[in-house]
Amino acid sequence: MLTIGSLGKKTGTKVQTIRYYEQIGLMPEPGRTEGGQRRYGDAEVDRLSFIRHARQLGFPLEAIRELLDLSDNPDRSCHEADSIARRQLKQVELRMDRLKALQTELKRMIHECSGGNTADCKVLEVLRDHSECLTDHDAIGA
Repeated sequence: MLTIGSLGKKTGTKVQTIRYYEQIGLMPEPGRTEGGQRRYGDAEVDRLSFIRHARQLGFPLEAIRELLDLSDNPDRSCHEADSIARRQLKQVELRMDRLKALQTELKRMIHECSGGNTADCKVLEVLRDHSECLTDHDAIGA
């Protein structure tokens, strides 16, 4: 049996994150010692590793909840998991498109900069031109 700190080290997850996952129901409430200390076993290590890997792939928490539900019910169709993964892939592709547009704009700004003084700086001029401003949503891919 592992303490929460040992579970965190073993999976590369912060203790606060483990507690949060417990609060929102992604991780089950752990067993406790008589002194109230959390204890975790192999099943919790596997589940937390699953969650971490899904997060590394960019899955939102609600999609992870769906995937965990599928994982906990082995008789359900794999088609559901495939559908969730396809949704995530679409989101990744949209973010990549937005990042590519940002890259193009930044390269253009830098290329058009003459290297003179700031009064003639193309980078500063573009940043002052709010008519072509991307929204925060566009810029960060949210």
